[in-house]
Amino acid sequence: MDTLDESIDAARSLIDEAQAITVLTGAGISTDSGIPDFRGPNGLWTRDPAAERASNINFYVGDPAVRRANWARRAEGSLWANVDPNAGHQALVELERREKLHTLITQNVDELHQRAGSSPGRVVEIHGTTRKVACLECDYRDDMEVVLDRVRAGEADPPCPACRGILKSATISFGQSLNAEDLQRAERAAVECDLFLAVGTSLAVFPINETIKVAHQTGSKVIILNGEATVFDPIADVVLHVGISETLPRIVRAVA
Repeated sequence: MDTLDESIDAARSLIDEAQAITVLTGAGISTDSGIPDFRGPNGLWTRDPAAERASNINFYVGDPAVRRANWARRAEGSLWANVDPNAGHQALVELERREKLHTLITQNVDELHQRAGSSPGRVVEIHGTTRKVACLECDYRDDMEVVLDRVRAGEADPPCPACRGILKSATISFGQSLNAEDLQRAERAAVECDLFLAVGTSLAVFPINETIKVAHQTGSKVIILNGEATVFDPIADVVLHVGISETLPRIVRAVA
């Protein structure tokens, strides 16, 4: 059985040899920044079932009380604390500096990759972003804080300023389809890479978890770095069940 150092060396060698790396990140990369996962013991939805209800598009659209409670939570800052990127996010910026990063697909909605320095054009936010707001009726889109200022000023359920439609965070809620263009970009990145790096994701969410299978089937090497085992561990060339913010910088030779 390989030791941790041997596995890290093996992962580093794969990265050194790679020319086009596609990365898929999940909630595990952001927990060290203070953002909880959703369903864990201290997860957002575990502690606040109302927040989970608001994440279902049918409840959100159909119940003004759900929207009002959701906007109130956001306005008071209880959904997202002031958080900063951690060493794991910064390590992935190093891949881009080394001109090895093909695409960074993230299941997270916190924009910490961009805040760490990853180029927005390289990032596919497959589940959207909570730092933007979008109208469900028209093309209106703006920074979340613009709408939260309206809530703090007394608008409990602020409508779209363009068409008076329903506003929500620019995330993909349960019951909504993924953005087709984003999904196509992710699938293309899985085909075109020669190394697929999965970081902090259980690889349990369909269809984005299919990207690791596609990469493997088209000849890409695979590294999985996650706190717990995943169903795709058997197809990986290197598997690391360790802390992400400590280990990822070592793999990419970034400065922690």
